[in-house]
Parts: sequence; structure tokens; C-alpha cells
Amino acid sequence: MVVPYKHEPFTDFTLEENRQEMLNALKKVEADLGKEYPLIIGGERITTEEKIVSVNPANKEEVIGYVSKANKDLAEKAMQVADSTFETWRTSDPKFRADILFRAAAIIRRRKHEFSAHLVKEGGKPWKEADADTAEAIDFLEYYGRQMLALKDGVKVESRPIEYNQYHYIPLGVGVVISPWNFLFAIMAGTTVAAMVTGNTVLLKPASATPVIAYKLMEVLEEAGLPAGVINYIPGPGGEVGDYLVDHPRTRFVSFTGSREVGTRIFERAAKVHEGQKWLKRTIIEMGGKDTIVVDNEADLELAAQSIVQSAFGFSGQKCSACSRAVIHEDVYDQVKARVAELTKELSAGNPHDNSHFMGPVIDQGAYDKIMEYVEIGKKEGELLVGGDGDDSKGWFINPTVFADLDPEARIMQEEIFGPVVGLTKAKDFTEAIKIANNTEYGLTGAVITNNRAHQEQARRDFHVGNLYFNRGCTAAIVGYQPFGGFNMSGTDSKAGGPDYLIHHMQGKTTSEMF
Repeated sequence: MVVPYKHEPFTDFTLEENRQEMLNALKKVEADLGKEYPLIIGGERITTEEKIVSVNPANKEEVIGYVSKANKDLAEKAMQVADSTFETWRTSDPKFRADILFRAAAIIRRRKHEFSAHLVKEGGKPWKEADADTAEAIDFLEYYGRQMLALKDGVKVESRPIEYNQYHYIPLGVGVVISPWNFLFAIMAGTTVAAMVTGNTVLLKPASATPVIAYKLMEVLEEAGLPAGVINYIPGPGGEVGDYLVDHPRTRFVSFTGSREVGTRIFERAAKVHEGQKWLKRTIIEMGGKDTIVVDNEADLELAAQSIVQSAFGFSGQKCSACSRAVIHEDVYDQVKARVAELTKELSAGNPHDNSHFMGPVIDQGAYDKIMEYVEIGKKEGELLVGGDGDDSKGWFINPTVFADLDPEARIMQEEIFGPVVGLTKAKDFTEAIKIANNTEYGLTGAVITNNRAHQEQARRDFHVGNLYFNRGCTAAIVGYQPFGGFNMSGTDSKAGGPDYLIHHMQGKTTSEMF
């Protein structure tokens, strides 16, 4: 019997015992710095001359690992392995597949701080954010295993005395999983195992900034009993390996999490039918957001300010769900603006190793340069309240930045920055606030801080986002509790961690037997 799903608890690092365990885990991870990591194709370790160099974004001189880089020839080899392995894997018992996830979750749970330490080093995550990322990875494994058990016998349809009808799900085929660097463990693990547990084989191309943690997941899945060839680990450049696999006639579906620019490009490429292709490729795409917290004049203003600051600057704003805009009722605008500034000034950015800073670095030089360009744009568009500076001499650090008195159509109110920058604007009433909140091309997350029940119901109806939160921040969806995905240019709203997510990786088959 499988016990009911329960969310993996977060670690309390104020307890000395937990703090020491995390410090020990960091020492253990540091002992492995600079190692080489091969590709894994059909269970075979393949080393290439060309490497992806993964560095610590808080200390760019510190190399996390040298990871073999796939090319088109190796991508083709991986496709052939995955394609042939699918013929046996698709007939495997769903319970067998789910049990691999349950065992993998248990392995990660026993080594939780070790995996979190990897996220501190490779992703630049503060302890709290790293711990939440690891917990979410465990949650995905547990939840999708249980969801597969619930779906394995299909869905009941009606029969008649003269016939017996059944409706069940079968896997699609070979899936290409292209995972992001921000939730380098959780999203990478969730998208990969969702494709696997549903009976598909997988080509995993992790983000080039964070490939080592994906190799660590492969080790866990192998230990848990995953057969060779089911998931193949092929990090490599998106323009070469990614495009080749998205275009490949044997690719059945693409699961992507990342930017709007890359996501729309994948969507377009996947739509083209290539010679020898017998299907229309399915895409499961999660892109960006320009997420808004709306503050009503009937609201807990301290809660509002805390929610804005926590949602804007957690993991340096490098979340597709991060609050990058706050629309505040004009009656309380000055109060909330002042309190957001006060709270932001209390935050610091620095190396997350010792857990003394709220924020760590941004991921790399490209991100640093892009965010600082937006800061300069913001200085022309509004009032710089807090921050606006950075330091990339040792790592890529940007101080939390608040701009106020912005036009809702300003660039920093419309374009995804993906960094520790939040813009404030005012609305004359609640209806206008919702209108402003909806005025971007995205529709991922949003939050409304209000004690007015009628306004809450108005937002429930009219605030056009996939995840809407009341009287809390707009980040931190929990698997199985708040299925996650967005509207419009935020993606296909496939709702990761939700009851219908796995179905995107399968197709329905009806059988009808006459008596």
C-alpha cells in the first residue's frame, strides 16, 4: 500500500543541529569540486573533449565541475537508444516505474542537505531557497509516482449490455526535456521523471549553467533501479543539440522550461512536420512572467509590504513567479512604498555559503549585464528608491532594487527582468489595479492583498493568471497544493505538480469490445 502524499517539510536552520549538518554537507560537496562528468547514453558513460564548465556564481573562480558536451552525433546516438528503449519501456508496469520514483525520493531525502549544498554551490542559492528546491524535487518524485498509480487503469467510461468500453492512457514516445537553471534540481527532476514515469523515454538536456546537479539526479535514479536507456543525459548547446532534437522526426514531445524567447522558438520549430515524422509533436512549455502583487486600500499594509519584498527578492528575483510589479491603491500607496523601501534596505546580497545574506548572486555574467541594463532604464523611468548597484568582481551580485512612481507601460513594468528589481505604481481604485495587473503579455502568477471579500471575488474572476494568491506573496507554489503554470506568453499552462500534468505526456486510447 502506498501512503498518501504529504509535502516534504522545510528545514529549520535556526536549529544548531541542522546548521551543522548543512555546513558538513557543504564541506562534502567542496571535496568534489572540479570533477569531470561524462554524458550518459544507454547507461554508457561517454567523455568528450569539449566541456561545459560549471562555476559557482558567487565565486566565479570556483569550478563546480567539467561536464562533457554533447554534439549532433551524440544527440543522434542518444535518440536511437531512447527510441529503441521505448519499445520495451512503454510496456513496463506503471507500478514498477512509480516504485523507482519512491525509492529515488527516499535516497534524496536521506541526503537532503548534500543536494541542497550542491544548489548553494552551483546555483548560488541561499540555504532556505536551496532547501526548498530540494524539498520540491522530492515532492515531484512522490507526487508523480502516486499520480501514475491513479492513472494506470485509465478512466471509467460507460458501457452497454452489448459492449464493454475502456479508456486508458498510453505513453507518447521519446521526449526531449530541456530544463532551466533557476530551479536547477526541482524543475529538472520534475519534468524528467514526469516524462519517464508515464512510460516515455527521455533525452535530458539540462541548462548549461547548472549541469552537475542533473548528473547527480541520474546517479540517484540509477541507484533506484532505472534501466539503462530510459533517461539519457546529454548536456550541450541549445543552438546545436537542442535544435537538432526539437526538429528530429522521432521526437514525440518537448518539455521546456525557460525564457519566452526560447520557448516560442521551440514551439515554432516543433510545429514543423519533418520527413519521416508520423505525428504532430506535443509541447509542454513553461516560460516567463511579469508578476504583480495588487494592494487594496482595505488591506493589511505590513503583510502587503512583506509580501512584495519577499516575492521580489527571494533567490534574487530569479523566479518566473517573482513579484516584479506592485500595483497599490492610491490611498495607501505612500505608506506601502515607504515600508517596502525600509524592508528592502534591511536585505543584503552576498555569498550564500555562510547563510548570513538574504540574497545570493545572479546566475552569470549575461544575467548580470542584462539586469544592470534594466536598472539604468529604470533610473530614467521612475524614482530609484533602493539599490540600483552591483558588483561582478568576484561573483555576480546585484543589490535588491526598488523603483517607484512608474507608468504602467514603462519598460521595467512590461519586460521580464529576471533579477532583484521591483517596480511600484499606483491605481485610483481596485478595478483599475486589476486592469493594470493584466496589462502585460504574460499571465503566470499574481497576488491580491485585501480584506474586501467582494474585491477578492472580483480578482478571482478577472485577474488573468494561472496562479492567483490572496493575502500572501506570489511565489512558492507547493507540489500537489498549488498546481503551477500560466496563461498567455507564460506558457501552455500544463500545471506542474497538478492532477492533470502527467496526462500531457500520454495519449488516450479507447477500446470497445462487442459481446
